[in-house]
Amino acid sequence: MRDDLRPYWLKKTYLKFRHWYTDYFLRPQCAEMGPYDAVMKPWYVHISGPNIKIGRCFTAIGEPMHRVEVGVWGREPGKGAITIGDGVLLSPGTRLSACDSITIGNGVMMANGTYITDSDWHTIYDRTQRSEKQTPVVVEDNVWLGDHATVLKGVTIGQNSVVAARAVVTRDVPANVIVAGNPAQVVKELDPEREMTTRLDYFADPAGLAQFFDQVDRQVLAGNSFWRWLFSVVYPASRS
Repeated sequence: MRDDLRPYWLKKTYLKFRHWYTDYFLRPQCAEMGPYDAVMKPWYVHISGPNIKIGRCFTAIGEPMHRVEVGVWGREPGKGAITIGDGVLLSPGTRLSACDSITIGNGVMMANGTYITDSDWHTIYDRTQRSEKQTPVVVEDNVWLGDHATVLKGVTIGQNSVVAARAVVTRDVPANVIVAGNPAQVVKELDPEREMTTRLDYFADPAGLAQFFDQVDRQVLAGNSFWRWLFSVVYPASRS
């Protein structure tokens, strides 16, 4: 990772703009959105549809070619819902697509390209209509979904479980296990008695955490000049 050559005041200005963008464009799209969010590159995060609720300490990371998309397309106007708990991480390329209901617990981590849906969006023999059967998805607390994991309709994933990279979850997953493959199967059991540190522990004092990182920025970026940073932007080779 290359050094951050921005002066402290410039980084603070960027962070304030990022926060303003989130409050102005993304928060109004939610029925609820808790405090202490960290939406990185929020212009690459798309939220649409009714009844989307997001808890505190929400983290989403958007990228130009890997947008984060959270959307509800209900059966009727105003129907359908997505509920996201506290301390949840959505990495680049994550997609949540709800017809009826997707519920994400506290401290859930979703790696790049995770996809969760509660519907096939049409039936096998009628490609114009959705099935009348509701098949909600529930991802319980502290679940870790690996790179490009897929969670399909009607699934419940128990707390603390891990879904391996590129696994396709088609049936319920018990708590405290690791699943892998297509279709996903249990490959290992976790020790439920062993202490686990979660994202909720990390965000136990979000205000204090923000103050800590601000102090780090003050120290790390001290001495950086605007003109040196600008020169590195115009002439990237000057960084080496």
